[in-house]
Amino acid sequence: MSSSEALRDGIGRPLEIQRAEFAAQRGLAMPLAGTIAWAAVAVAGWFLPESTMLLVLVIATGMIAYLGMGLSKLTGEDFLDKSKPKNVFQGLFFVGMAQALLAYAIAIPFGIADPSAMPLGVAVLSVSMWMVYSWIIGHWIGYAHAVARVVAVLLLHYALPEHRYVAIPAAVVVLYLAVIVVQERRWRRNRAPVLAVA
Repeated sequence: MSSSEALRDGIGRPLEIQRAEFAAQRGLAMPLAGTIAWAAVAVAGWFLPESTMLLVLVIATGMIAYLGMGLSKLTGEDFLDKSKPKNVFQGLFFVGMAQALLAYAIAIPFGIADPSAMPLGVAVLSVSMWMVYSWIIGHWIGYAHAVARVVAVLLLHYALPEHRYVAIPAAVVVLYLAVIVVQERRWRRNRAPVLAVA
């Protein structure tokens, strides 16, 4: 294997460097995608019957990963850029996203049995990727998002049973907006020393 192939595969690059490179990314593409998808669910929840909302929720939230990949080009993260050296932590992040998507195998049958419980199921089961993300970047935001989301969703599930398809998605949107603010501040703060040196 040539040295350029090894760099593309992440082999021979210290894990500390790869982790620092991943953590230095802006980290906005996925929370932006989540905000868009969950906002669409909340808006649709005002107008559509619960039987239709089950399908809307699965389609909208199932598209978050793909929407995030597209948005990553706009945020400068560009998940699919083949010219960048491979990063094992990017791979771990994608595994976390795949884990969240696999959780639909639990959420969908659960939602078919009780469609009003689907927002709870999807919101809680799909948040696991944020724990992995937080560990990778060494920052509290993913842990805070995951815990706050589980608590908020659980409370709203019981407090507003007639409005679960609006209240739960709206809460997830608010939490994603908080993530976006924290991520942007973290990114700007981490870039400041680099810009000062340049």
